[in-house]
Amino acid sequence: MLKRARQFAAVFVLLCFSGAGAALAAAPGVALPDFTSIVQKYGPAVVNVVAHYNHASEMGGDDPDQQQTQGPPIPDIFRFFGMPGPRMQPPDRGGESLGSGFIISSDGYILTNRHVIANADSVKVRLTNHRIYPAKVVGEDKVYDIALLKIDATNLPTVAIGNSDDLKPGQWVVAIGSPFALDHSVSAGIVSYVGRSLGSDQAAVPFIQTDVPINRGNSGGPLFNLAGQVVGINSQIFSTDGGAMGLSFSIPIDLAMSAANQLKTKGYVSRGMIGVTIQPVTEGIAKSKGLKEAQGALIAQLQPDGPAAKAGLQVGDVITAINGHEVYESAQIPPIVAMTAPGTDINVGILRDGKSRTIKVKVAEMPRNGLSQELLANVPAAGSGSKLLGLAVQDITPSMRQQLGYSGKGGVVITNVQGPAAQANLSPGDVILRVGNKPVNSVAEFSRETANVKPGSTVLLLVSHQGQNLFIAVSVPEK
Repeated sequence: MLKRARQFAAVFVLLCFSGAGAALAAAPGVALPDFTSIVQKYGPAVVNVVAHYNHASEMGGDDPDQQQTQGPPIPDIFRFFGMPGPRMQPPDRGGESLGSGFIISSDGYILTNRHVIANADSVKVRLTNHRIYPAKVVGEDKVYDIALLKIDATNLPTVAIGNSDDLKPGQWVVAIGSPFALDHSVSAGIVSYVGRSLGSDQAAVPFIQTDVPINRGNSGGPLFNLAGQVVGINSQIFSTDGGAMGLSFSIPIDLAMSAANQLKTKGYVSRGMIGVTIQPVTEGIAKSKGLKEAQGALIAQLQPDGPAAKAGLQVGDVITAINGHEVYESAQIPPIVAMTAPGTDINVGILRDGKSRTIKVKVAEMPRNGLSQELLANVPAAGSGSKLLGLAVQDITPSMRQQLGYSGKGGVVITNVQGPAAQANLSPGDVILRVGNKPVNSVAEFSRETANVKPGSTVLLLVSHQGQNLFIAVSVPEK
């Protein structure tokens, strides 16, 4: 990889065609599309996003999808189906990582991937005119892997936003970004698949699959259609060596812009849920239920008192349609429901005991960070906790344990984070088990153990995050 990277070091604009493009080029009388006008018109709205880390061990957040600017590229694999590739441990001396982004409004709002800036101590944006601006992280969403940045500038060039729902396999698309830190490189290919599911941890995102050559540093950059409209955000690839292999995945721009608007207006992203656990309908299941085709989604579990249970859906029902649109596979349902505004009624077509019926279900709001909005609404943002650490906590009730899926004993649940706690990547819904070597089983014990925290000190917390225990150091800045 290092040899290949050095070979590319002098190349600043790359125009790569897929195998389909090569085939077209060989066909007499068939003209290939010209991307020149797209690049000239919208290239200036594509930016470099530079995330700075005080300690190199923090680089890259929780995804190995970033290109270091200090030292050679790390030969690891981009995340695919939620599996990170091997990492090379960098020296603990601080550094920077590069990604891409694009300007969506002339007053300085910029879209990129969350993993490009995750856990960064500071973020800067470099424009095509080589001007560098400090960037504020307006908001970020881990589920959709979206981050909204803001720079203090006006009259900036912007991209045109398209409609990702109009994409079809076989259409040409163009990517602009900074692979391997090569600014404003251009690559092209075709849409391979629309609505690709990449596993349960990313079930809410119906990815656009393309064969556009995408590499580290392209993350957060725009995917254009031939009309020059952004239809996706280049997010990740499947690769065995860290380079492009014809399997690139982009977040649909419709989903990304909805998330960006919510981050801008309320600071978080709302997602819909109906409270069901579903699984694919296999041939065996179809045969046992007398179905002609192995399609649809089988309800395996219902959330007690959830929207689906209240509406009358039952375990064993097969979901065949949502709002009149046929459901062929279970992977279609999570993104459809997630993108539905809470409070909206949807018509769910089901097959039960060989008979079809339609049931109206009112979509509820998906819990954020594992803790329901109802619980958070009853917890003050400040008060119980540690102001210096930036933590608010609450005793864990039985209903909280059920919602969090936490079966352990003791601990206090985090209800709000800011400052040092946010920088340490703690989240509402995490359970604090110890402060230093002292177990904490109540808010009173937590307050007692953190009472002597002073500016400039570091506190070691043992935290249960989604059922996994880990130690997290929270550093309090000096005044």
